[in-house]
Amino acid sequence: MAAKLIANLIIMGSGILGRAVLQAYRKALENANKNGVAHEAISNIRRASRAMTEQEARQILGISENSSWEEVMQKYDILFENNAKNGSFYLQSKVHRAKECLEAVYNKNNDQGSS
Repeated sequence: MAAKLIANLIIMGSGILGRAVLQAYRKALENANKNGVAHEAISNIRRASRAMTEQEARQILGISENSSWEEVMQKYDILFENNAKNGSFYLQSKVHRAKECLEAVYNKNNDQGSS
């Protein structure tokens, strides 16, 4: 009898607590939207995830401005594979982003050169 009563109290208490937490979360989101905190947080995230510059990409891959696309790909392959085997995923992703950045630069330069 006592165990059943305790079980009912725990179930009712957890339901009440769950609703209270949900209500508090909704209120916090509402206040954040009113104060502009949510917009500021989003803009900070966007600022932090800005696109990589060409100079930064060249530094990551260790190439000069005069390097050919083949040299870029050779460096990329070496660094990407080294980090895949015993490096970090973070460095591997930086190497990949550097290649993507330079790919856009080289494609733009090829388009301008053929026009």
